[in-house]
Amino acid sequence: MRVLIVEDERVLADVVASGLRKERMAVDVVYDGDAALERAMTNDYDVIVLDRDLPLIHGDEVCRRLAAERVPARIIMLTAAGDLRSKVEGLSLGADDYLAKPFDFPELVARLRALARRAPARVPPILERAGITLDPARHEVFRDGHYVALSPKEFAVLEVLLRAEGAVVSAEDLLEKAWDENINYFTNSVRVTVGTLRRKLGPPPLIETVTGAGYRL
Repeated sequence: MRVLIVEDERVLADVVASGLRKERMAVDVVYDGDAALERAMTNDYDVIVLDRDLPLIHGDEVCRRLAAERVPARIIMLTAAGDLRSKVEGLSLGADDYLAKPFDFPELVARLRALARRAPARVPPILERAGITLDPARHEVFRDGHYVALSPKEFAVLEVLLRAEGAVVSAEDLLEKAWDENINYFTNSVRVTVGTLRRKLGPPPLIETVTGAGYRL
């Protein structure tokens, strides 16, 4: 899952981003509405965590423009105002969910996963293919009933390959969906991560390298 956090309180934004990365999510962070629109229009996000009270462009206007442009990412709005009227206003702008500050981190994670499942291409809570079972909520992977311990990045790559349902996934797509925007696109991170993932999943190998195209599970 790829998430964009839009929050002008930098400490809060960075703490939330760090926590979500530990939950195996790829996370980008911006601190104002102008940057939010730029990133959301450029990158492919599953969910956008959008604060309402933003500098440069207010969060309400950001939400309104994203809805008008039919950006497919789901939006959860954050605000210090938790009254019913504020919630109705936020949802009427095009947001999919609304969470008042302060919030409990586990609740935010649960809401993000619920919104991702409601994306246009609905993803089942548990992914299964070729003897592999991956549970995104529990961060667990099994092969033929045997638990497989994976790093967060290996887990994210496997999740992307499983979601592809047998289609070839390019290295660029893996970088887009399993890493955040700070990754160097000329790095060999994908090749190295796929290699260690193959080894941990064990024989016979399940991840095929399709020359010149990418990888397929």
